[in-house]
Amino acid sequence: MNPKSRDHASNFQADGFTITATEPWFKVKVQLIERYVQAFIMNAAAKADEIVFVDAFAGSGLYSVGHQKEIFAGPSLATLCGDLPIDRWIFCERDPEQAHALYMRAKKAAPEKNVSVFADPLPELTDRLRSVIPTSTRGHKAAVLCLVDPFSLEMPLALMDKWIGLGFSFVVPFTFILNDRVNYRHYTEDHAELLRKFAGASGSESLAKATGNLQFYKRLVRVYQNNMLVMGMNAALSVHKLESQLVSLPAYYMGFFSKQFSTQAILRDMNVTEHLQFELFA
Repeated sequence: MNPKSRDHASNFQADGFTITATEPWFKVKVQLIERYVQAFIMNAAAKADEIVFVDAFAGSGLYSVGHQKEIFAGPSLATLCGDLPIDRWIFCERDPEQAHALYMRAKKAAPEKNVSVFADPLPELTDRLRSVIPTSTRGHKAAVLCLVDPFSLEMPLALMDKWIGLGFSFVVPFTFILNDRVNYRHYTEDHAELLRKFAGASGSESLAKATGNLQFYKRLVRVYQNNMLVMGMNAALSVHKLESQLVSLPAYYMGFFSKQFSTQAILRDMNVTEHLQFELFA
């Protein structure tokens, strides 16, 4: 990671607006997302005239962790404050209080940059995004990277398909609450329709037959990846160590999906500076 970018990500203090409390591993996840963004830019810069970053679940922009309440930037503010050749940032957040906090922080941190904060409901976002995302033409190419990180199963695969139609590439951390209390049965039995919308109808039978959290998680990522491939996307996955009380797994996946760019090249570039990969699901 660019050292200056990391300094920017940590250079925040309480400002009277809402801050989201989280676990220590989340800070590492933000750094991993930043590395994916940088790898995307490395591959897109030579091919695109304009680079756009969309955060579909941007939150308030700031997180806190630990008893001392260490404050650090989420992916939205971290990418905004980094020295990255991004031409436009679009942050989406449906909670009014968090959206307002993010807007104020973005304007203070980078008043000179082209930033939009949208508070539209998910079903209405497609038209809103279509109205502002530059359309690629023969003389002008736009590269759009969208982060989809709701820490839930909130994002329907059908909506992802619509955004694929807008020319988006995606970074998708597969992180959501999964532990002894909110376990695989919570999703396969109590919220089966939510699960089906998130992962797609194809493969839902496999998920319903899972007998444990780890098996369910591995199958969910596999089903999701297969359905993205069916929708014409190239896919690459990285796996990262996890120590969490909310997500009782030894590791989690992060996916990169794109039609326009080599997912394997971006995965390779993401891992240039650090080797966080390890064998888990062989």
